[in-house]
Amino acid sequence: MKYLAYFQSYTATYGNPDRLIQLFHTALAYPEVVGLIVATRPDLMPQRVLDALKELSKKYFVMVEYGIESTQDTTLKRVNRGHSYSVACDTILRTYNAGLPVGAHLILGLPGESRTDMLRHAVKLNELPLDTLKLHHLQILKGSRMAEEYAADPSQYHLFTIDEYIDLCLDFLSLLKPTITVERFVASAPDTELIAPRWGVKNYAFIDRLLKAAAAR
Repeated sequence: MKYLAYFQSYTATYGNPDRLIQLFHTALAYPEVVGLIVATRPDLMPQRVLDALKELSKKYFVMVEYGIESTQDTTLKRVNRGHSYSVACDTILRTYNAGLPVGAHLILGLPGESRTDMLRHAVKLNELPLDTLKLHHLQILKGSRMAEEYAADPSQYHLFTIDEYIDLCLDFLSLLKPTITVERFVASAPDTELIAPRWGVKNYAFIDRLLKAAAAR
C-alpha cells in the first residue's frame, strides 16, 4: 500500500511559497508517500509554486486540482467566488503546459443555473486539457451565506432529489469527452452541518444507484 499526500482543505497554495514547498517536501519524505495531489483555487497558483511542483514531478507523481465550480461568470459572481472562468482556463493551461496532470471540481445546482446551463458545463470543459473531474451536488451548510438566503427565500435554490441528480449526472456524462475521468459525483457534508438536501445515502450507495440507472439506459 502506497499513498498520495492530498493537500485539499481550504486553499492549498495560499501562503508563503517557501513554506508551501517545504510542506510538500515534508510529505514526500515519508517512505510510503509516492506523490502529491494539490487542490486549490485557479486564482491562487503562483508561478514559483507551479515551477516547484513541476520539478517534483520529475521524481514523484504530482497532480493539481482546481475548484472551477461553474463555467458561467454570472454564476461565479453570484456566489462571490472571486475569480472568472477565463482565469480558471488560463491556470489549467499553465499547469498542463508545465507537464502536470490537471483535475477540476464542479458544483451542479448553483443558484441561477438551469439544467441546460449545467449540461453546457460539460461541453465547455471538453475544450480544456483536463484529466479528471469531481462533481458535487449543491449542499446548503449551516452558518453560510447561502443558508441565510435559503432561509429567507428557498425559491432561489433548486435542490435535487437523488433520482433527479442521477439523471442529470448521466446526461452530463453523455456529453463529457471520455478522456476525462470522473472521480466523484457527490460530496457528503457532515450531518451536523448540513441543512439540505438530506438524502441519507452514503456515497457508495449513491454510486450503486447511479450505475444501475446507467445500465438501465
